[in-house]
Amino acid sequence: MKKQTAGRDNLGNFAPQFAALNDDVLFGEVWAKEDELSAHDRSLITCSALLAMGAPQLEAHMHVAKENSVTQIEMVALITHLAFYAGWPKAWTAFNLAKEIFQDEK
Repeated sequence: MKKQTAGRDNLGNFAPQFAALNDDVLFGEVWAKEDELSAHDRSLITCSALLAMGAPQLEAHMHVAKENSVTQIEMVALITHLAFYAGWPKAWTAFNLAKEIFQDEK
């Protein structure tokens, strides 16, 4: 897993403790612990949670999911399944993101 610097890049001067927690703990320790969950599975879980919340971070995490070998088929299945639990409008939004991100897969 590559070193995450988004926290420091975006909030380092404004909220340095949060930036450090984001980069070092969440992504440096939690995401790096692949002996319990693979990056692939963490991506599916994270995308599920962000879709359910309607969080704007879903788009960035869909890109990460693709980098972590989540396929278009898996993402479509995830969104379809969650449509019944998280809401139809959230699924539509997620599908539009996924169409852009996974457009090169057939």
